Amino acid sequence: MTNTADTSSARAHARSQAATAMVRGPELPEGIDSAKITFAQRIPSGGYANVVLGRGTRVRLADPAGAACAHLLLFRAESPWERLNVADTVKVPWQAYLSAGHPLLSDQGRVLATVVADSSGRHDTLCGTSAHARDRLRMAGVKQGLEPRDIAQTISFFRGVRVERDGGLTPTGSAGAGGAVELLIHLPVTLLIANAEHPLDPTPTTDLDLVAWSAPEELARQFNTDPEYLRAVENTESDWQARTLEAIA
Repeated sequence: MTNTADTSSARAHARSQAATAMVRGPELPEGIDSAKITFAQRIPSGGYANVVLGRGTRVRLADPAGAACAHLLLFRAESPWERLNVADTVKVPWQAYLSAGHPLLSDQGRVLATVVADSSGRHDTLCGTSAHARDRLRMAGVKQGLEPRDIAQTISFFRGVRVERDGGLTPTGSAGAGGAVELLIHLPVTLLIANAEHPLDPTPTTDLDLVAWSAPEELARQFNTDPEYLRAVENTESDWQARTLEAIA
């Protein structure tokens, strides 16, 4: 675990994070107006990020060198006790393997985000984090007022796992350089992400790119026609409208 118990250690850690991030910025998506970009960071191996994202934000995670491993958590920004529930994210859509159209559900049955594009196909909803990743997520969470106990089960992007017939879990590794996943944010969220090794795959990680931009018009698109997804979206929109009316009143 990183030692930040005294000011000298904390300063050294913060400077190392900043220096690494400044070496080279993330590759920006083609065709996106730079004025719409709200967040962009290259996360080095062993690094992390934390950011609050508004409703209607599109997020692109990219694996430029082919060995990133993005451990992701989402918390509802204004109500952080509502958070990503990986069990429901697997159970409600009847699918443990993430791909385009898959919702990332909260513990209240609402859609925090939808996977809207995926050129990797190597992801994991079953194994959780390595000790290194959990340490980094705790550090990211502290910066958003979260406690270590808030760091629960994560989704991992860019390192796949396959379930065997006997129930065993087999790592399938990376899809190679250039893979990307894009999420559409349905409710304001705090995103925590750590780029660290997978618990079943100790391959050293490489840089991870995180870019977010405003795309509220995409909330009107339909990314999945499954009845379970449509009900979750309806539940999400009803809650959002109710809170909006309450705020106006």
